[in-house]
Amino acid sequence: MKKLFLSVMVLSSSYFFAQEATETEKATETEKKEKKFSFEGSVDAYYQSNLTSSDKAIFGADGDAFQSFGTSFADETGFALGMANIIAKYEGEKTGVVADLVFGPRGDAAIGGYNLNQLYAYWNVTESTTLTLGRFNTYLGYEVISPTGNFNYSTSYLFSSGPFSHVGLKADFALSDDFSLMLAVMNPTDVNNNYIGGYAFGAQLGYSGQFLNFYYDDNEVLGFEIDYTGGFDVSDSFYLGLNAAYADNDGEGFMGAAIYPQFAATDKFSIGLRGEYFDWLSDADTSVDDQDVLALTLTGSYTYEALTIKPELRLDSNSQEVYADSDLESTKSFAAFTMAAIYQF
Repeated sequence: MKKLFLSVMVLSSSYFFAQEATETEKATETEKKEKKFSFEGSVDAYYQSNLTSSDKAIFGADGDAFQSFGTSFADETGFALGMANIIAKYEGEKTGVVADLVFGPRGDAAIGGYNLNQLYAYWNVTESTTLTLGRFNTYLGYEVISPTGNFNYSTSYLFSSGPFSHVGLKADFALSDDFSLMLAVMNPTDVNNNYIGGYAFGAQLGYSGQFLNFYYDDNEVLGFEIDYTGGFDVSDSFYLGLNAAYADNDGEGFMGAAIYPQFAATDKFSIGLRGEYFDWLSDADTSVDDQDVLALTLTGSYTYEALTIKPELRLDSNSQEVYADSDLESTKSFAAFTMAAIYQF
């Protein structure tokens, strides 16, 4: 009887130990599952033809610069490349990292070296507070570097004139369901290394999808900029985006405003207009302080699976004769047609 009782005890202990080991393994597996790795990105290319001027290279000391709008990216005629964007993310329970790599002309024009669009680590200190350290895209403006984040393929004067990216530390606070606050201390805009000394300070106040942004640096890289970015769903198929900004850097700067009405005709096809007024501000006695431009960009967007085709017609009208027509005579207006293809994975 004693032997039987002892055997039962031994078997019972073995069973409970096995159960405990299994539960430990399950907990370890669950902990591993909480750490998630993801991989995504995009590639884009385009064709562009000038409608009011020659497609040939007509500017530059060697005649090797294409005539284009005074904005960033999509500035070559014929068939041209945008960029390849590869984004790797590793997410833990409270912390994570993002490595955002770009290759190609669009990326080269935006990041200034290293092929790094973004590279940062973050820590969700609480449910309402997140700290981010590294290189991250700017919080100012309606548009972004990646064409997947914009409705129009070409970019605005407001976006092209403001910061692209920052290197520094920022803190995001979710104050309530509607209100948010961001505070940042950074190197001067668009530099990876702070070789010029001094720092920049940023802030953002958000309310229900509307954002008031501030930027200031004390070493005259950009100076001071205030920016409003937002939008409204007018209906289920109609959206109106808004952007306005003013910047001053010791008497040099800009101001402007843009509207982005967008209409979803079907699940696959949308059409949108960007109407922008932009004014260069200068105390100096130069032609720049007399320049302002009205830019109208009409863009269609057709999506099939992960591929988006964007035909775009753009017309810029400047107060000065800064463009050339097909006879290479000075003119105030410039128009071009662009067909872009963007694949997102």
